Amino acid sequence: MTKPSDTPVTLRTRRWYDGSSRDNYIHRSWMKRGLPDDAFSGKPMIGICNSASDLAPCNQHLDELAEFVKRGVWEAGGIPLEFPVTSLGETQIQPTAMLLRNLMAMDVEESVRCNPLDGVVLLSGCDKTTPAMLMGAASVDLPTIMLTGGPMLTGRHKGKPLGSATDMWRMSEAVRAGEMSVDEFMATESSMTRSAGHCNPMGTASTMASMAEALGMTLPQSATIPAPDTRRKRLAHLTGRRIVEMVREDLRPSAILTRKSFENAICVLSAVGGSTNAVLHLLAIAGRVDVKLTLDDIDKIGSHLPLLVDIMPAGTRLMDDFFEAGGIPSLMAELESVLNGDAMTVTGKPLRESWRDQATSDATMIHPMNKPLVAEAGVAVLRGNLCPKGAVVKPSAASPDLLVHTGPALVFDSIEDYKARVDDPNLDVTAETVMVLRGCGPSGYPGMPEVGNMPLPEKLLRAGTRDMVRISDARMSGTAFGTTVLHVAPESAVGGPLALVRTGDIITLNVPERKLSLNVSDEELQQRKSEWETPPPVATRGWSRLYIDHVMQADTGCDLDFLVGSSGSEVTRESH
Repeated sequence: MTKPSDTPVTLRTRRWYDGSSRDNYIHRSWMKRGLPDDAFSGKPMIGICNSASDLAPCNQHLDELAEFVKRGVWEAGGIPLEFPVTSLGETQIQPTAMLLRNLMAMDVEESVRCNPLDGVVLLSGCDKTTPAMLMGAASVDLPTIMLTGGPMLTGRHKGKPLGSATDMWRMSEAVRAGEMSVDEFMATESSMTRSAGHCNPMGTASTMASMAEALGMTLPQSATIPAPDTRRKRLAHLTGRRIVEMVREDLRPSAILTRKSFENAICVLSAVGGSTNAVLHLLAIAGRVDVKLTLDDIDKIGSHLPLLVDIMPAGTRLMDDFFEAGGIPSLMAELESVLNGDAMTVTGKPLRESWRDQATSDATMIHPMNKPLVAEAGVAVLRGNLCPKGAVVKPSAASPDLLVHTGPALVFDSIEDYKARVDDPNLDVTAETVMVLRGCGPSGYPGMPEVGNMPLPEKLLRAGTRDMVRISDARMSGTAFGTTVLHVAPESAVGGPLALVRTGDIITLNVPERKLSLNVSDEELQQRKSEWETPPPVATRGWSRLYIDHVMQADTGCDLDFLVGSSGSEVTRESH
């Protein structure tokens, strides 16, 4: 619950700064490098948690946004204090940024807890930075607000709009199919990333920005204003102003990140055709605030909802079109009948106030509920003897004719094995084949890379095949598409049934019935299991070793087992 505005809040930072002890002296004196004496006399200290980095290209511009946040903090009577945290650039980090999501969450959590702060602004952008920051801040539970960096502007090549990454996937397949020259492909490279900001389809970055807004953790329109748009700077100013008010109201993530909020996010995820990665991140964030969210909830709440937003990869348009049509508030106005409007937000008002009088200006971009692009488009959760703890598929990005399919397995034991063999002209593969990739789960890789959208064999591409059923314990970029079954749990490296599949085994996928089956007898699977040997760990030291030993499976969000829950904001010992 928030405190009434006329009830004073005891600032957390008074523990550091109030008094005449040697410790108080140290804390104040070392901070007086431009701060006046009255900065320590009851003004809220606001941390600006900045994930800007030249190595995270989508977050490079956050330093500029931080300056506008500071203006708002000063204006509202607070003291802005910017600090850096780990930054994860999805396009640069190897072997995968997902390996480091939990490390970044730890960095955010410990940085916020250990420092004299009364409230926090989270500046995020690229895929993993948004969930990592929300996870870390939720575990501390100080007043917190998020500002995402925004999507890049639409680039064009020869007048044709380019969806960053989505069109890259399409064009790379066209090159391998002999339909596009390498020179033409290379010519699009500079046009693809036209401006500051993250990917402009509904990839993971745009999806998680949308999830943050639907969860109530940002001001309205934070998800969709393009990164270079001056309106994002104004939103940054308002975000800085608002966090000071939140401190005075004692409005914390625990009052916002409730069961109702997660249900709202799942509904929005379906309507935007969002990334399957959001499933992992929502489960992990929920685990930090003790909300009992499961894979079955994802299916039950969202899978039968329609796709309303015409945006790549499920649709045809891009994020700046979505913003001009009204963004998340206008979408939520269409979803009003299925949303929990009384869920609290960082504005201090219920979510329904965010969509009040926000009808879309473009019904071809944000479709009405009675005229959807796809009637049932939410992430579907599969069960069966191949995935006893679940697997996910995104019907809106899949080929309708492959949602029910039976075919023989072609097994690849690692992504390296796949790359070495997939374009072999003698590979025994047809359009009916089910390509199976294993060794790419949370602990087995480690980190669960975005390789689940395996490019099709070149000989099939040249013959005209454009989609196949693909199954893995990996993830897939939110900008990608295809009939890909992902997040198979348990993963192969811990002895999940995926480890027992053999080339030639018959696999049946039935998305309408939510089934994924390996057509092999229980007795045969038991025999194979007895012959299976646990592979050696792929890392023996450092973070990777700690991650392998403690990461949970995909069905619970891939957090580390000892990070689930909250440690709070209290610090009980002095440092001197």
